[in-house]
Amino acid sequence: MVDPRVRIGFFTDKNRAFWILQGGGWTAYLMLRALSGLANSMGLAFVLPAVIVTATGFSITLLLAAAYRRLIAMKPIWTWTLTAMLLMTAAALFSVLEVWAHATFYQPGWQPKGIQFLGAILLDFSVLGAWTGLYYGINYYLLLADQSERMLNMAAQANSAQLAMLRYQLNPHFLFNTLNSISTLVLLKQTDRANAMLSRLASFLRYSLVGEREGLATVAQEAEALKLYLDIERTRFEARLRTRFDVAPDVMEARLPSLLLQPIVENAIKYAVTPSEDGADIVVDARRMADRLVITIADTGPGLAATPAESGGTGVGLANIRERLAQSYGLDHRFELADNDPQGLIVLIDIPYQTDAVPQSAANLVAAPQLASQG
Repeated sequence: MVDPRVRIGFFTDKNRAFWILQGGGWTAYLMLRALSGLANSMGLAFVLPAVIVTATGFSITLLLAAAYRRLIAMKPIWTWTLTAMLLMTAAALFSVLEVWAHATFYQPGWQPKGIQFLGAILLDFSVLGAWTGLYYGINYYLLLADQSERMLNMAAQANSAQLAMLRYQLNPHFLFNTLNSISTLVLLKQTDRANAMLSRLASFLRYSLVGEREGLATVAQEAEALKLYLDIERTRFEARLRTRFDVAPDVMEARLPSLLLQPIVENAIKYAVTPSEDGADIVVDARRMADRLVITIADTGPGLAATPAESGGTGVGLANIRERLAQSYGLDHRFELADNDPQGLIVLIDIPYQTDAVPQSAANLVAAPQLASQG
């Protein structure tokens, strides 16, 4: 039997829908038979047997419904075999009672015998067959709708789980390097710096593990998380790591997948800051262009040629970002890498501008920095 919680309009309450259709259908059947008899000059005497026949059909279909509720859950071969047998038996019983009612109340002088009681079996079989077809059709439709709803829920849960998994894939190198730096500071008895670094690491990890519902964060929250991360790295690189944030005020409440930008900044540190004695500059820019949120992260490192297609030996990095963007926005996004002018690498992310209050879906891409696509 189909789960009664299926929410499909009229069939929200399946019990109520059944009784409405059952009562309405057999009332229409009674009116049709009575009017047909009167139109054929059979007189008011024909109405009583029509009422009896209708009550008989109503009662038989209730019994069939009780049986069909069990049959519908069986294997198809048993469902249809037993349904055919029940339908033939019910049609024969219906015919016997109909002929009896007709002979008793409309033609009292006629005494049907034997096979004559099956005189109405073709008509009754057609009526019950139509009722059976309607019953199975509606229930299979509801069953299919329920399964579709379950599959959609499962797909949504799987998608959420995959997004969460991608979101939690922080590069272990960052964590190991940070812990090593804290250990070094402790050995050097620089406890204040070690405590400050440990506090920032705890705050960053808390943000990465808790986050918000559905893994979304505002641009303001992402910027704060990046600043925490950069403060941790600045303990290691000091003046070699120079950063600037140019975030327009009107995008502070815009939403994006949380921790989406951290692997890009980590990439910039790894390939622009680490190899250079003078370090590098990293600039994070976020602004709104019509109904799009456009974010660029630029550095002054060696540029695109020195950056692998996928960062890090763990397989986490650019591939993670591409996958998260595809999971969150489908084809409605851009993720591109290109050489910065005059030197370095620039990464572009172009996604729909969405906020908590007024989500906006964008169908068209707007003018944004045209960058050469990577891979």
